[in-house]
Amino acid sequence: MAFGINRKELEEWKQAVLNGDIAFLTHYWIDDRFPDARTVTKAGCQNIEKLAAWGKKHGLKEEWIHKRSKFPHFDLMGKKQVEILKEEKVFSHIKRFRLEQK
Repeated sequence: MAFGINRKELEEWKQAVLNGDIAFLTHYWIDDRFPDARTVTKAGCQNIEKLAAWGKKHGLKEEWIHKRSKFPHFDLMGKKQVEILKEEKVFSHIKRFRLEQK
């Protein structure tokens, strides 16, 4: 279950993904499979080759791409989530969702 974002943010992410940009959407998240994760960042891009190359740069495997929708994306959680958001200079997500441990 996702929460903590609004429809405008979701639509902006979707449009950026469809435009072929690498786009980030962070939201609060509850999933029993990942009891320690309270947030997830979706790093998406319609261009699978571009997304795979971007992921490789960050140590992510192409087979981890969720391809089941028209919004292909990686799910980023935990330390890797924060590491990539810092590298990509998406500091607003780190601050907004309090992702850094004090």
